[in-house]
Amino acid sequence: QVQLVESGGGLVHPGGSLRLSCAASGNGNIFGINAVGWYRQAPGKQRELVAIITSGGTTNYADSVKGRVTISRDNANNTVFLQMNSLKPEDTAVYYCGALTNRRTYWGQGTQVTVSS
Repeated sequence: QVQLVESGGGLVHPGGSLRLSCAASGNGNIFGINAVGWYRQAPGKQRELVAIITSGGTTNYADSVKGRVTISRDNANNTVFLQMNSLKPEDTAVYYCGALTNRRTYWGQGTQVTVSS
């Protein structure tokens, strides 16, 4: 089992910044994680990938956030971060952390990000 706990969401004005954190823990299975991604789901929409980082450090971003978002990780603390800058109202969503293994994807409980004036 892998447990994921997200934090860092909140209310921010357009143009503002937030840093989300995803802390992973588990019974040794965290070493089987191939990649960790940040996903988001807005009301009435499907969950979509925002950014992903592989175990080798390769990153990929959705076109809608390129240049505004950076995914990074702290291996010593099993934590993945999502730095979001120049936030827009359309970034409003519940943000989820997903850990991809060979067997399945583990999900956190999500953290709400609201961008509004």
